[in-house]
Amino acid sequence: MSKIYDSPRAALAGLLFDGMTIMSGGFGLSGNPESLIPELRAAGVRDLTIISNNAGADGFGLWMLLESRQVRKMISSYVGENKLFESQYLSGELELELNPQGTLAERIRAGGAGIPAFYTRTGVGTVVAEGKPVEQFEGEDYVRETWLRADLSIVKAWRADEEGNLQFRKTARNFNPNMATAGKVTVAEVEEIMPAGTFDPDCIHTPGIYVDRVVRSTINEKRIEKRTVREREAV
Repeated sequence: MSKIYDSPRAALAGLLFDGMTIMSGGFGLSGNPESLIPELRAAGVRDLTIISNNAGADGFGLWMLLESRQVRKMISSYVGENKLFESQYLSGELELELNPQGTLAERIRAGGAGIPAFYTRTGVGTVVAEGKPVEQFEGEDYVRETWLRADLSIVKAWRADEEGNLQFRKTARNFNPNMATAGKVTVAEVEEIMPAGTFDPDCIHTPGIYVDRVVRSTINEKRIEKRTVREREAV
């Protein structure tokens, strides 16, 4: 059965339901599943728990789902300059589980690897550790963190082959590959779809066994969240 779908909407057909947990790839605005997120909004699913490093930026990415009030809870590591995210959290409209960034990455990796819990020194003695078991190893305290898994992972890759093997480019490789392993179903939007056998096996970042559906992306804006420039010095 082919993993290739004709459109982002078709790639999500039959997978969405209210109250589901979705992992959404990206680091800042790099590697956001730009074509799939609008289809989540259009589908109208509600009470979503979203696991993502951040929640997009004004008018873009996961911001779209916050604006439509479809998200009940965010599990993230960076609020950034997303004013809508901030205002919904401070008003009590949005539940937030804020993680140290490395802890978030490892919780996702653990979910994909089938490891239900692990220990880390990050967060010991802070609010991060409140309500969590703490144990000593070699005289040091470590807090226990649990895995993260999702009903659906949506990721964006540079290229896929027809078997669903994925290649990512640069910063987009930060969260996307691990999220692809931690969803019950993984949908990948990609810029290019290549024939099976095109990729050198050593250059595959996510094996196709983790990827259920592939669709060519329809949006590739690749926005910069905050552009900082300086005037060129006179010569």
